[in-house]
Amino acid sequence: MTEATPQSTLPKPRPVAIPHPEGVSDDEFRAAMARFTAGVTLVTAHDADGGPRGEDVGMTATAFMSVSLEPPLVMVSVRNGSRMDDLLAEQPLWAVSLLSESQRHIAGRFAMKGRLSDRLLFEDIAWKRGEVSGAPLVGGALAVVECRTEQRVEAGDHTLVIGRVLAVDLPSADGGPLTYFRGKYRQLS
Repeated sequence: MTEATPQSTLPKPRPVAIPHPEGVSDDEFRAAMARFTAGVTLVTAHDADGGPRGEDVGMTATAFMSVSLEPPLVMVSVRNGSRMDDLLAEQPLWAVSLLSESQRHIAGRFAMKGRLSDRLLFEDIAWKRGEVSGAPLVGGALAVVECRTEQRVEAGDHTLVIGRVLAVDLPSADGGPLTYFRGKYRQLS
């Protein structure tokens, strides 16, 4: 005869994650990617058709990287059907501001879902218009790059926008980069 194990000492069953046909669930994938530290940027563009003076549009992005030195290319990933995706499908000129650790408020502001107006988001932050792209360039960013789209590649629920770097500015050498790790903005220290 074997002894029965009391119910209280049995481990609780883990919730079953529903995998994709390839075997990994959304939750597992998100948890793994949250452990990758990424720099935080603000991608901007000017929509000349957005009213009498046009409209400036911005989006916080962590999926940004250098692609090539010759020619100088960068890439940003934008969600399909987003305001930025729609604009960059029509407007080939855009910019990226690499945010500093003191610009967490800017990253959070432009990452909000369901916001009403990008115009209001730009209202009280320091920025200047890029001479090449016409896009807003954030003051105090560690670096800004102005780009022209070279290629768009659809990849799942996002589009990879590859841009040729047309101009670079280094407005601030102060502080470190703003990073994103485990679902939170962080500072290197």
